[in-house]
Amino acid sequence: MRLHRNLTFAVIDSIRDIFNAGEYADKAVEKALQRDKRWGARDRKFVAETIYDIVRWNRLYAEIAEVKVPYERDNIWRLFSVWCVLRGIPLPDWNQIGDVPVRRIKGKFDELSKIRKYRESIPDWMDELGAQELGEALWTKEIAALNKQAEVVLRTNTLNTTKEMLQRKLKVENIETESITDYPNALKLVERANVFTTESFHEGLFEVQDASSQLVAAYLDVEPGMKVVDACAGAGGKTLHLAALMQNKGQIIAMDIYESKLKKLKIRARRNKAHNIDLRVIDSTKVIKKLHEKADRVLIDAPCSGLGVLRRNPDSKWKLQPEFINEIKKTQQEILQNYSKMVKPGGKMVYATCSILPSENRQQVDLFLTSEAGKCFTFVKDSNIYAHLSGFDGFYMALLEKK
Repeated sequence: MRLHRNLTFAVIDSIRDIFNAGEYADKAVEKALQRDKRWGARDRKFVAETIYDIVRWNRLYAEIAEVKVPYERDNIWRLFSVWCVLRGIPLPDWNQIGDVPVRRIKGKFDELSKIRKYRESIPDWMDELGAQELGEALWTKEIAALNKQAEVVLRTNTLNTTKEMLQRKLKVENIETESITDYPNALKLVERANVFTTESFHEGLFEVQDASSQLVAAYLDVEPGMKVVDACAGAGGKTLHLAALMQNKGQIIAMDIYESKLKKLKIRARRNKAHNIDLRVIDSTKVIKKLHEKADRVLIDAPCSGLGVLRRNPDSKWKLQPEFINEIKKTQQEILQNYSKMVKPGGKMVYATCSILPSENRQQVDLFLTSEAGKCFTFVKDSNIYAHLSGFDGFYMALLEKK
């Protein structure tokens, strides 16, 4: 591989923005890819994947390069040089790169790779927490899987097409996909591509949604004609899946505290031709109270640490703090206590997170079941989805039924 200056400078500037200015990696990549409209698919792939690679392995590379955040520009070049050496990419004769101690870099890499927190490039506190909650063996396997690049997975919008028809149409658009066993509506891209520019996307034939995330709506056991509440809908990935499972019949009330996210859902619903979705901003307790004991099904896709989705959000390793996890656990329990009141007798509720920590998952469910609000619910089943077993994101789901 031959390095090009303009592509490399885009990477260097993005790393600066992410670690020095606190910009989110996906936004930094998006901005970088807009720098030159003449870049082809290979150029864009190099820029995006190199930025994510350096973010993902930042602690390891910084330790080898002997640099610390905030990074001076010379130090970002040192990080980049470590990336090149470890990937066997020939270093060009550029002033910014200078003399690079190749043997020392490789030796240091071999030495640090024996220590999990360096090998997997995670903060000390995260390594300690993961081992404490999951045990050494499970955490070692899981964090290794969460450091692999996430594959692009599509969910067929069955309101508009079938998986087989979508696969054929995408092939005509030069996008090869393959089915995934045990995920009825999922297609996995054989090679990464920008699917958002396809005709199939604009026609609402699919949504980009990880395979693990596709299991959540189905876990709620919905049927056409029901009244369903998606209580933490966000931009609505699972809401849209519920609409498809309900064949556009019945009512889905998509709620969130952020109106901006619901506005995005409105646009997505129009493209998906999902007509049974009502949007409600949670701007007071009245919004919840009006729905007390009215819903056949309630989905609580709770805010969480996001430790199960590090593969697609590697910068959260550096932005996440232990204090946030402690606070979010209080929020999770408050949401369970309040939003569970919307389930009518005989109805069902799913509590889900994209975390792998028992303290955010089963322990929250058990705490709820022993509370005043939870005593009228029975535990039906739950599922821990681990990345090292599934090959997809880490997730948790629990199904509860109101007596």
